[in-house]
Amino acid sequence: MILKGNVWKLGDGISTDHIIPGRFYHLRSDLEGLASHVFEDISPGFYNKVRDGDILVAGHNFGLGSSREHAPLVLKLAGIEAVVARSFARIFYRNAINVGLAAVICDIDGIEEGDELELKIEEGVLLDPSRRIERRFSPLPAIMRDILAEGGLVAYMKRYGGFRLAE
Repeated sequence: MILKGNVWKLGDGISTDHIIPGRFYHLRSDLEGLASHVFEDISPGFYNKVRDGDILVAGHNFGLGSSREHAPLVLKLAGIEAVVARSFARIFYRNAINVGLAAVICDIDGIEEGDELELKIEEGVLLDPSRRIERRFSPLPAIMRDILAEGGLVAYMKRYGGFRLAE
């Protein structure tokens, strides 16, 4: 699995309330409507600028806060293909994989907004050709790669009816 996309860069401590402000919680059953407010308070107009396949790059503790799976889901619905961060809040990380949003823990030094990244998920390699950056990260376990490849845990379970052993 190789993902390529343009970078949107954020800092440390991006919470689920930064991703989708709590005042829009009433839209939780209207996921497209909810997605249209992604990062509204920290990056107004983000939803109208982001393109399918784009990649978020962030600092430490990305996704802290509530355990709602809406946060990674709206990122995916907005067009974000992956989030690369120095670290993730544990529940956000698992929710991201479960909704089919790649979450990669990696050093982000030198990567800037507007760069184009290539993530080789299976090999554990991040490339930023514009800055000649190559970084290694721990490859995701096979089951997580399989879940991502299917588009999320629900699609995976529908296809396989349960977990299968890695080949």
